[in-house]
Amino acid sequence: MTVPIIVTGAAGFIGHAVAHRLLSRGESVIGIDIVNDYYDPALKEARLATFEGHDNFTFIRCDIADAATIAKLVKDNGVRRVVHLAAQAGVRYSIENPFAYERSNLAGHLSVMEACRHAPDFEHLVYASSSSVYGDKPMGGAGFTEDEPALSPVSLYAATKRACELMSQSYATLYGFPQTGLRFFTVYGPWGRPDMAYFSFTQKILKGESIEVFGNGKMARDFTYIDDIVDGIIGALDNPPATGEHRVLNIGDSHPVGLMEMIETLEKAIGHEAVKVMRPMQPGDVTATYADVSKLHALTGYKPKVMLAEGLQRFADWYLSHYKAG
Repeated sequence: MTVPIIVTGAAGFIGHAVAHRLLSRGESVIGIDIVNDYYDPALKEARLATFEGHDNFTFIRCDIADAATIAKLVKDNGVRRVVHLAAQAGVRYSIENPFAYERSNLAGHLSVMEACRHAPDFEHLVYASSSSVYGDKPMGGAGFTEDEPALSPVSLYAATKRACELMSQSYATLYGFPQTGLRFFTVYGPWGRPDMAYFSFTQKILKGESIEVFGNGKMARDFTYIDDIVDGIIGALDNPPATGEHRVLNIGDSHPVGLMEMIETLEKAIGHEAVKVMRPMQPGDVTATYADVSKLHALTGYKPKVMLAEGLQRFADWYLSHYKAG
């Protein structure tokens, strides 16, 4: 039996996909998730059900901020690698429920780092950061680079993610274990999150309801397909930095797409036209995101393969099958 890798947020969209990829290459995985009700817990339970029959997968239902439990899991299983994806997600929700972000994102990250720094021969902590740390910066002809200052978060969610990066920097310096923070850019695909625009738009369009298009449709996102994201995460995990080094890497598609183009592509994928209601930008949102992934490419050969039309078609097919819609 191989030494297990811990994947936090294993009932979540990205964690579920990462755990399956690790299992497919013969790794043992301990999945951790609290399975909260930020969005439909039934979807999280359905993701977890896909692990049934995997002898190398163990699921622990617990709060990532429960430091004693996390430390015991790492110690008792001799864990040397952790992929920490558990967090309270969502920009808009952070305005309504700020203290959820204090516990999940700040205390949760500290809990994981404390467990890792006490683990003998610990090899690598890979954790989820976010493109939101860049703030609402103008998008020119080039993507956002990791060397740009990330000093003006426009949401509490973004601030907690930047705080996690700074916490990791301090722990790498103090305790000398390698860490990689991945700044995710708008991940989408089958088994995705219902709070994301493409998912909620699909639900409403198929019900014949109108959709709210914020920013009057003049926003753009670097939509990144889930399989490409997993390629980057595993690539980063397999290529740890030097002892005592902490790095942050962008992980995105490098092809930002306008919101109206995304909606049009989604309409084609599901075969229905949306009734659109234009709205102004919401507090905490950013106008555009665009990843420069040259550092991740140089390290791992990372290169996104799935373009938006194909990715949204795969999502639509999954959605119609999973929810038996239409």
